[in-house]
Amino acid sequence: MKQLLIAAALALLAIGPATAGKPAPKSEGIEAEGYKWNAQEGEKIEALKLTGNLENGEEAYEVCGACHLPSGAGRPDGTFPQLAGQHTTVLIKQIADIRAGLRDNPTMYPFAATLIDPQELADVAAYIESLCIPNQHGQYDDADKMIQIALGRDLYQKQCQECHGANGEGDKDKFYPVIAGQHYKYLLRQMTEIRDGKRRNANPDMVKVIKPYTDQQLVAISAYQASLKMPGQMCQD
Repeated sequence: MKQLLIAAALALLAIGPATAGKPAPKSEGIEAEGYKWNAQEGEKIEALKLTGNLENGEEAYEVCGACHLPSGAGRPDGTFPQLAGQHTTVLIKQIADIRAGLRDNPTMYPFAATLIDPQELADVAAYIESLCIPNQHGQYDDADKMIQIALGRDLYQKQCQECHGANGEGDKDKFYPVIAGQHYKYLLRQMTEIRDGKRRNANPDMVKVIKPYTDQQLVAISAYQASLKMPGQMCQD
């Protein structure tokens, strides 16, 4: 049955948005009065209470591997983030938000929709967190790389470190993601969308911090974050 759901999701993606059937729902996010970024309700709170089964999670992850790769490494060009080693809490929240229409991601929605219940959501999150972390990530590689990393370090230590940690390790209990070693282009795209109000499930506190940043400052911060080493079990080359 799971294989049929995966095949259906792949078919919907292949035929494109014009004929992909029912679109993702759209719920009010950060723009809504009284929005609570870390509100845990519905399937989110149910999944967070459960212990994920790694074997079942591996099967459920097959549908994710089509874009994020079987290794969970994502794509250096920033189209798909690295997932391997990410906190289960972050994964559960983001997948549930996409399913509920709080985060706009029409590419991922058909795949996220194949997860049938909170247990399967917990299973796939546990499996992804258990994956070894690839040694190579998409980096900022222009000629001024070291200058940008130095500028980004200063900005990060002043305003990002308090939440995301000195080494970009995030905070599992507070739903702050691991950002160390994430692909540079993905980081830049997400921070730009958060600053510009296009990420509807963003943390309002982060929006306030990042709102004044220029495009060049976001480049620098992203370059620095991508240069950090992710915590966790690194893959063996």
